[in-house]
Amino acid sequence: MRATETKTLPENRETPAGGSLKIYNPKDFPAYLPKLNQLFDDLFSGGKGFRAKLIQMMATELGLEQRCERLLAQTIEFIHNASLLHDDLIDGSPLRRGKTAAWRAYTPEYAVLAGDYLLARVMVNLSSYGNIRLVQYTSEVISDLLEGEWLQDSLVGDFDIDLSQLDRVHNLKTASLFKWCLRAPFLAISRNEPSLHTILEEMGTLLGQLFQRGDDLLDFNVRNDEGKAVMGDLQAGYLNSFGVFAAKESDRTQLKTCKTLTQFYHCVGGETIFWKKVSDFDEQNKFLIQLYRHHVTNLEKYLLPEEKHLLKKLEPLTDILYWRKSERRG
Repeated sequence: MRATETKTLPENRETPAGGSLKIYNPKDFPAYLPKLNQLFDDLFSGGKGFRAKLIQMMATELGLEQRCERLLAQTIEFIHNASLLHDDLIDGSPLRRGKTAAWRAYTPEYAVLAGDYLLARVMVNLSSYGNIRLVQYTSEVISDLLEGEWLQDSLVGDFDIDLSQLDRVHNLKTASLFKWCLRAPFLAISRNEPSLHTILEEMGTLLGQLFQRGDDLLDFNVRNDEGKAVMGDLQAGYLNSFGVFAAKESDRTQLKTCKTLTQFYHCVGGETIFWKKVSDFDEQNKFLIQLYRHHVTNLEKYLLPEEKHLLKKLEPLTDILYWRKSERRG
């Protein structure tokens, strides 16, 4: 279904996989704001919706009612897409999902207002559901996203950073949404045991870290089946996680002039050494994958018998997020 057909959907119904991720509700997308609606139609079409699919998977296995599932799926898509609107403007990214980014297509001011509007609707919709723990946690996640953006912006042009600094940014910006996808369905049904949420928090942290590290490899054309632009981070003055890892023993001042992958090979000692560093990076992240699976095993004791099929659904997520074996980034 095309984004332009969104208005024909029944209220609050999600579009089919592969179509627009804009979940229709006339209160969220009022007809008297046509430019805002057009911006959102453009924004929500073309994404993979991985986070919404993760919510749907959790909701199915936990037996959430349909209204709650749709609310959570809508919430994560609103937050994620609001962050994309703001990130693209801050980063000066010209494209989003193969199309002109909103700040260029509609003006920077409209992009900011559209992102703010989505976050405001999140709070309105969640408040109407009446679960104060869920509202509070969602507010904390939005705050984390903003803190992460501030931190990341402070690292642009800094070629002396280390992985621990980047992990902190990724935990705030990327992992916070994965943690929300795992925790929110349990909060929605008042499963609030602290030890349960500690495990879910650890799992989400690892998924976010692995997703970001896999994404950073795409920037160096490693397992880049989705055709992401190569060397975009470094050209923008940002040394991502693999860049930091690969250049650990190199003269990082040379990185400031790297504009192509061939130049980066030279900076780290040649193409052969580059691929050795990719292999070493993968080995380091295999440990994180093992740790994630350990937490999945520990999750079992908090699940009801009819919920334990969830474990089989959660375990392969690392293949999707780090190795990019099936699903792609949304």
